[in-house]
Formats: sequence, structure tokens, C-alpha cells
Amino acid sequence: MELSSRFVGVSLKEYATTVTWRDTMNYAAATGDSNQHYLNDERPGGVIAPPMFAVALTWPISERIWDYFEVEDFPREILLTQVHYSEHLQFYRMIRPGDSLKIQGRIAAIVPHKAGTHVVIRFDARDSTSELVFTEHIGGMMRGVECSDSGRGEEDLPAVPAHSGTATPLWSVPIPVDKLAPFVYDGCTRIVFPIHTSVHFAHQVGLPGIIFQGTATLAYAVRELVNHESDADPRNVAAISCRFTGMVQPGEEIVVRLLHRERSDGTHLHFDVLNAEGRKAISHGYAFLQNL
Repeated sequence: MELSSRFVGVSLKEYATTVTWRDTMNYAAATGDSNQHYLNDERPGGVIAPPMFAVALTWPISERIWDYFEVEDFPREILLTQVHYSEHLQFYRMIRPGDSLKIQGRIAAIVPHKAGTHVVIRFDARDSTSELVFTEHIGGMMRGVECSDSGRGEEDLPAVPAHSGTATPLWSVPIPVDKLAPFVYDGCTRIVFPIHTSVHFAHQVGLPGIIFQGTATLAYAVRELVNHESDADPRNVAAISCRFTGMVQPGEEIVVRLLHRERSDGTHLHFDVLNAEGRKAISHGYAFLQNL
């Protein structure tokens, strides 16, 4: 199968949604995050959503992406080959219950990769005043799909600062992933895909069993970054980025590691997450904490 980069720039139909306090609190519960910014509705200003809640808002589009393409000839069969490969979230303010959001998407990049073709979709979420709330660049790896040309759009993707790293992580936190964790995340976030909850389906597609959701693994990591590096204040989080490069199986342990910290215009954090085999489930992890 082949995919041309001529589809870069194609728009998606607009999606509208309203954020509720049950949705934001359920997301915090699904990721084991008891931060009172998410749960205590008597706080001044009320509760806010966990930063990673943004992926639950765009999921209804990703889940049925073929219904949102404003082009007739995009090869739908290619979508069956994709796995979530890259994620970048930029926050302009925190998401809050009561927000009425309109989410507009477009294909931002289609570029060749040694594993296939990397397709990135950009989602812009705006509130009722048309102000940006967050931008997501979500990348799918189309496994075994050849990009039929040299690709387009890579230069427009968000830049992530490089770092030299250290031989020894600045800190690391082991986190057990309960066997029920994929089911809780599925039910509380409504991010539903059967490789995470159906052993039968997972075996059919060649997996050893169900696997923990990549965005849940990333949410665990963001939870630790907020607690360790932001005095448990998620309002400082301005950007999150990573690549999903390995599997996490429920019932095993992951390790979140902070690899590098740099303070300049804010705090730049570089991290990864290891699975039970010591392989990187999340690589190229990056978060930016703004100065309040």
C-alpha cells in the first residue's frame, strides 16, 4: 500500500463538545491522580481538567476519522495499519468544566519513515470566544505503508528542544500498572479500542495480550512530572510531547525517569518511561512548565 503526501492540508469537519466535571474528574480517577486541582470543587475558581484530558476530547474524531475527512479519495484501508506513534500537546490555558469547545482538524504532515508512513493530524480546540484552548498534533504510524513521494509538512510540526542527557536520571518513580487499569481507563475516558480490553482481539492482531493505553502511560508520567517538578500545580504545564515506542502490559511495572532539566524562559523537562523489560515505552518525552 502507498500514501501520497498530496493530502497534507486537507481539513476535517468541525466537532463540537462541552466539557463536564464528571468527565474531567473521571479522567483524573482513571489515571490514579488525586490532585485536588482536579477533584476539589470548593477550590477558588473551581476544578480544572488534567492536562492529558485533551486526548479524550479529540478521541471521538480519531475514533471515526474517516467520517471527518473532507475529501473522498483518502484510502481508508490504510487507516487499519496505524498505531499511535507521536503526541504533542500545546496548552494556551487549562481546560475547565463548562467549556464549550469547537475542534477543527487538518492533516498537518505525511512523511516517510523506516517503519512505514508517519501521518500527523493537527487539532485546534477553541472556546466560545474563539480563543485557542489547546492544539494537539497526533501522529499515527501507518505500518508497512510506503509514502509514494518525499513527504510534506514535517517542517511545520512543533519543534522539541534537544538535550544532551545524563548517564544517571535525576529521579525515577516505579509505578505498578494494575491488571484492571486498561478497563478503568477505557470506561472512565471513553477512549475505546479493543486491543486494550479484549484478549481475543489482541491475539488476533498478533499481540501477546491486552496492552495498556499509551495515553494512559503518558498521563502517569505527566502526573509524576507535575508532582515532582511543579509543586503539584498542573497550571504550569504548557506543553507535553513524546513518542510511543514500546508496549506496557497490565500487571507489570513501569518506571518514569526524569533525564534532564533546564530552567531558562520556563522549565524544560526531558523524560522517558521504561516498561517491565527495561525498554522505552515512551521515548523523546518532553514537557514545558511556564513561569506563573
